[in-house]
Amino acid sequence: MKSSILIGCTKTVFLLVLLLFTCPFYAQEKPLPKAKTGDFWSKVQVGGGFGLAIGNDYTDITVAPSAIYNFNEHFALGSGLQYSNLKQKHYYSSNVYGGSLIGLYNPIEEIQLSLELEEVSVNNQYMDLGGNLKESFWNTGLFVGAGYQEGNVTLGARFNVLFDKNKNVYGDAFMPFVRVFF
Repeated sequence: MKSSILIGCTKTVFLLVLLLFTCPFYAQEKPLPKAKTGDFWSKVQVGGGFGLAIGNDYTDITVAPSAIYNFNEHFALGSGLQYSNLKQKHYYSSNVYGGSLIGLYNPIEEIQLSLELEEVSVNNQYMDLGGNLKESFWNTGLFVGAGYQEGNVTLGARFNVLFDKNKNVYGDAFMPFVRVFF
């Protein structure tokens, strides 16, 4: 099971990276006009993630919208929602949903450091173990991350410092990410 999940995740990440790096990037941009003090919505960015992997016996769908508030050019704070549905035919089904809080720090324009607290409900069902075994639990993750930012896109990795291999929704504490905000 881990092998097919890893292959599906690898294909999804590869496709996202391929799509991101085939888009044209411009070295020089006009600076954005300064927002008026007190203009809340001009400092808000929305974005998130979407994942889709479909095979003969495997489906993985993830939707994760989020929003951040930019206090200044270095600090931002935000929140997000997440829903994932994973199915492997005649073997496994999982629904994961929850939310997160994220803090972002850009020491320089190209580098983004992040701290993210995530709380998700995990509902798993195993169908080939001589019956229907169901498992439900809450999972807390505390992710420390770093990435390279180009415009609205950040490509990086994060590490879950609360990772527990015995009861966890993720297969590993280390995870790559692509973050997009508009």
